Parts: sequence; C-alpha cells; structure tokens
Amino acid sequence: MKIKNLILLSLVFIAVISCNQVNNDPKNQDSFDFSISKETIDETIRSLKEKYSDAHSFRIEKGVKQVAALWQDTDGSVEDFQTFCLENFIADSSELELAYDKIERNFEVVFGMYNSMTIKLMEPLHLDMGDIHYVDEIMGSYSPSSHLTEDLFNNKMAFYIALNFPSYSLKEKTENAENWTRRDWAYARMGDMFISRVPADLQQNAAVISTNADTYIADYNIYMGKLVNDNMETLFPEDLVLITHWGLRDELKSNYNAENGFEKQQMIYNVMLDIINQDIPQEVINSGDYIWNPVSNKVYDNGQEMSFTTEPFTRYEHLLHNFKALSAMDKYNPVYPTYIDRAYDESMEISKEDIEALFIEFITSPEIAEIAKLIKTRLGRDLQPYDIWYDGFKARTNINEEDLNKITRRKYPNPQAFENDIPRMLVDLGWSRAKAQEIANKISVDPARGAGHAWGSEMKGDNAHLRTRIPAEGMDYKGYNIATHELGHNVEQTLTLYDIDYYMLKGVPNTAFTEAIAFLFQANDLKLLGQSNNGNSEEAEALAALDNCWSAYEIMGVSLLDMYVWEWMYAHPDADPKELQEAVVNIAIEVWNEYYYPVFGIKDSPILAIYSHMITSPLYLANYPVGHLIEFQIEQYVKDRQFADEVTRMLLQGQIIPQEWMKGAVGREISGEPTLKAVDHALEIITE
Repeated sequence: MKIKNLILLSLVFIAVISCNQVNNDPKNQDSFDFSISKETIDETIRSLKEKYSDAHSFRIEKGVKQVAALWQDTDGSVEDFQTFCLENFIADSSELELAYDKIERNFEVVFGMYNSMTIKLMEPLHLDMGDIHYVDEIMGSYSPSSHLTEDLFNNKMAFYIALNFPSYSLKEKTENAENWTRRDWAYARMGDMFISRVPADLQQNAAVISTNADTYIADYNIYMGKLVNDNMETLFPEDLVLITHWGLRDELKSNYNAENGFEKQQMIYNVMLDIINQDIPQEVINSGDYIWNPVSNKVYDNGQEMSFTTEPFTRYEHLLHNFKALSAMDKYNPVYPTYIDRAYDESMEISKEDIEALFIEFITSPEIAEIAKLIKTRLGRDLQPYDIWYDGFKARTNINEEDLNKITRRKYPNPQAFENDIPRMLVDLGWSRAKAQEIANKISVDPARGAGHAWGSEMKGDNAHLRTRIPAEGMDYKGYNIATHELGHNVEQTLTLYDIDYYMLKGVPNTAFTEAIAFLFQANDLKLLGQSNNGNSEEAEALAALDNCWSAYEIMGVSLLDMYVWEWMYAHPDADPKELQEAVVNIAIEVWNEYYYPVFGIKDSPILAIYSHMITSPLYLANYPVGHLIEFQIEQYVKDRQFADEVTRMLLQGQIIPQEWMKGAVGREISGEPTLKAVDHALEIITE
C-alpha cells in the first residue's frame, strides 16, 4: 500500500538534514573541497588542545575537521575560521548541556513551524478540495524551509553545532552503543545535522520536482467501469475509479474469490503493462469519457473505434527529473557523493550492499518455491505474474468483502467518523482510555485526494494528519485497511514526539521501522472491526507467516529493481525518458527472470515496474521489505505480551541506529531467518 515518505523525508527536513554520519576514512576526507588547508586544521586543533585538557581531544579533532569541511570563502578568512573555533568550542559539560537544550528547543520551533506551513500550503494538492488550480500547484511546490540551511550557515549556528556536536560514523555509533547514555545519543543525532551544504536553489528545485511527480501520480486514475473485454462487456462497477498502482493492485487482490475474478485480474494486469510500457492511451488517464479495451489496447467513442495518443513517456520523465534534481546535489555531499549512498548509508543507516545481500538471500531461499507450490495448489491453476500479490493467506479472505464494505461504510461515512473512533480503536489495542484519548486528540483525519498518507507533526501543540480517501457512499473495506496502516504511523509519530526524552531522538531509526509499526496496526484491522476469526490459532499464525514471507518476496524484487534503475541512471546521466523507459523495462525483466521466473514458470514479465513509489519516492521501496521482516520479528515478540505496552516501550527508544533499536526491542538484529523458520513450520500445517 502507499505510504507517503513525507513522514521522515518531508520538505522540512530536505532543507535541514543532508547526511547522517561523518566517515573519518582518510580517503573520503581527501574528497572534501577544503577552503581550509590541512596545516590550518592541525594548527587549530593544536591550539584548542593547549587551551583545554587532553580529555577533549576526540571532540576537538572531530569538531574542527567538520567545521573545516563546511567552511567556504564567503564564511570568512582563515583567521576567522581559527578565531571561530577557538572562541566557540565548549569544554565544560554543563555549558554543553545548556547549549544543547537551547538548540533543541529552537529547532523544535523552527521545524514545527516550517512543517505546519508546508502542510497547509499542500492541502489543495493532498486533500479533496476540488480541482487543482495553477495557484495550488505553485504554492504547493514552494518549500518555506528551502533557505534554512543557508541561513544557519550564514549566522554561524551550523558551524557552532558542527564544532561542539560532531557527527559519528555508523561504525562509531555501533561501537559506542552499549555505553552511550540517552543524552549521548541525542548529542550524536544533533551532530548528524550539518556535514554538507546544498544550495537553496537546488533544494527548492528538488521540492518542486517531487511535488510535480506526486501530483502526477495522485491524479493518475483509471475509470474501471469504462474497461471492456473483447466482447465489449464491462466487468467492473460503473463508478469504480482506481489510482495507480495502489488501487489497481488492491482491486486485483480482492478478486481471487470473486465472480469472473480471473478475467478481471487479467484485465488489470494488462492495464499495468500498458502503463509500464507507456502504451496506455492518454485519453483514458483520469478520464471516463471513452471506452477502453486494455488487452487489445483499443479505444471507443460512442461504439466506434477511435485513434488515440499514447502517454508520451511522462511516467519516466518524472523519474528522470527526480534523478537530475537529486544527483545535482552530489557534489555538495562529499561524504555520500551519490543519492544512492544518501538513501541507504545515510537515511536507512544500512548499506546498499547489506540490503541487497539480505534481499537476495531471502528471495532465493527454498521456502519461497515451496510457498509458490502451495499457492498454485490453492488456486488450481498455473501461477500468473500478478500472483506476486496473492492474498489468500489472510484469514479475512474467507469473509465476504461486501459484508465488510457494509460495516465500514456504516461506521465511517466521512473522515470525522473515523477520527471519532480512534480512541476506541486504541483502547481495543491495549492503551488505557486516558492515554488513548490523549493520543487521539493529537491526530486529525483529512479527506485525501490520492490513496492517502500519514504526515506527522514536528512540534508539540500541532496534530499529526491521517489522510484517507472516502467515497461519497462511505469508506470501503480496502480504504479502511489502508487507514489502519496510516493510524499506526500517526500513533508512532505522536508517541515519539510527545513522550520522547529528547527532541533530537524523535521518531524511529528509519522508515522501515515506521512501516513495521504501521503493518502491526494494519494486521489488527479485522479485530478493530470486531470481525476477528475464532478458528485455530496455530493455523492463523501459520497463515500470517506465509503471508508475511510472500509479501516480503514481492516487494524485495521491486526494491532491487529500484536500486538497479538508479545505478543505471548514474551510469547513463544523459538518457532521455524513452531510453529510461526501455532500461526500466529491461531491468525489470532481468530481475524477474533471475528471481521470479524459476518460481512462477513465466519469463519476461515487467510487472515489478508498476510501483508508483519509483516515481514519487526515490529509493524508498527498500523500507517496505525490511519493514516486513521487522514487523514479523516484533509481532512474534509481542504476541504473548501486552501490545500497547510493548509497542510504546519499543518506540520510546527513539532514533538510535537500526540494529541497536532491534536488539533493544526484541533481543536480536534484523533478519529474515525468523520469518523463514516460521514458514517451514507453517508449511507443515497449511498443506492445501
């Protein structure tokens, strides 16, 4: 399902947080374009060591080198640099603590205000507020915080922070994790803030490009009631309109037990192929004016076949624009010189190589092939490429979806009704009535234009926002399922803002953890409707293990595709949208043939390329499968414990490094082994 990356990668933080660690490897230090010479750095370090005791040597060396890496001619002379360091280094621990507290307080004000402004400016783009006007697009693309980093360098606050709260490498954080106090972690996270200097115009351009891509996808709807087969028969309700890819995928998943389900799925699959290949008629995108046969790719007007214009590689043009906007920042990021580095080593704090190895080991495990055989038996047919979304391992597949639709439409006719029910849902999950109401009071539910997303607050006093799409007849079950996922995001955002001990530790280690918590809430959606199955708990657990594993298998391939496409773009920076489209399709087929053909028995499917995240949320996808693994480990841990208490305890570890968070949460690092081990046991229970 779709989760907007505005939670941790919001426009507010694009302008402020550029990198997460300083790599102190000399070969990387050589890549800095120093305005300050090595001799000056050494002299400054010597002077500070003479002024203060050797007990501060480590911080002095780190702080001076970090400031030197950021200092430009416009910031002052060499003498100004030395004077700044000598006058502003803080040796006294009490003074350092006071400085931290003041900076933290001010950053909450600044980040919170900018975040609030951005939310309000983007409302016409994100919410169902009528047609999008030119003014909405321009103001929604505007990033109020785009000059913040520049301003903080100009007033020397960025240098003050870099000098006194230097950044630590991931290796250093890992080595110190067992000994660091909570304040040590908070200092380290403050130190992560300033190790690069990206010009404001590049920040603003990236914000515009990102908003344009998001708007493109948000308005990419398919009018399903206008689709016909070769007999000119319609298969879907007249008023069914689905956003790509989320709506199309979820409709496909819902048709495994439906009348004419196989034909409907085949039709949706062909819609997806037309989108990927850019064979889709421009006239049927977000329009119900014409009849379209997506299998033969013919368009009809008043019963007569008509000519049409295929979409002119717009999908890949947005992907290319994102690449160009983000790669333009590379030369200002000497520690992480590519966006690929920044997405994995910086944002996830797990390297690309480790992610790739984790995924490949998982998707080539023998358990995957065994699950595929089971799915084939259960379906009574050969597998199709779209069976990567097989939904038959969920207990709810035995419940008539229309009955669920009736329940959700009655309970939630509008966003306010869902908002009013949040306290009750949280109580059902184990929070006290008082705490449930306290959390719910800090969450606002809004009518989404797109599939929906969660957007957290960055300042106490502001609410988190749950955006959900509710049709005129009320919320259907699929929309409710997504909304419970978003609720998980909002609860995490709220607890780690209001209950955390240090603002700089607000949040979780990376968005994979954000997704894991949201998945936990989503898995309880039937319970929250009062529709939990009362069957065999061992069987239910077995089904859950199979479902988690198959979901991870699906999204790991998409994540590898995303990774490889970005590697291709870096290798071909002058490619045009058509060339990029061809490359994406070819890479998608290569990934499919390597890791999915041996399981499905069908070659050359590009289906992995349908994900809209690739267009709107660059290199975000890897967070989902890592999130699935984390979710399973946490779910196994909390199943015999109190859900609300354990989730709260885990969340309030805050934004420490991922593996340390996991060890604190469940006693071991992130791994696919628990999932695969559970699958082995599940396959003994679920045999058909």
